[in-house]
Amino acid sequence: MTSDPYSKEVRRLFKAPAHAGIANGPSARIDAQGVSVELSVEARNGQVEAARFRAKGCPHLVAAAEAFCADLEGQPVAALETQFGVDIMRRLSVPVEKTGRILVLEDTSALLAGKL
Repeated sequence: MTSDPYSKEVRRLFKAPAHAGIANGPSARIDAQGVSVELSVEARNGQVEAARFRAKGCPHLVAAAEAFCADLEGQPVAALETQFGVDIMRRLSVPVEKTGRILVLEDTSALLAGKL
């Protein structure tokens, strides 16, 4: 008997990523660890109004990017600089062997923060 490698939350976020696409604002992209992550945001008065992503990778990465963008909206722009990888990995039950892919998402966020 094998267990499902994806949690219900990963499957839900991967199936219908509401934040997939490009926002009307600055963007940053990183290709590393065999994946590609692009993040873009619309910000006004120091607040993130819209956050979008494009990602090529496993369902864990797509789900993490979706969760990150959903959480980011309404937050201060400075939230782009936070280290969120461990929290998202716990929340989505991402296996430790996929840490590098989640760190690509985190690094992309930090790169984007430097453009705002």
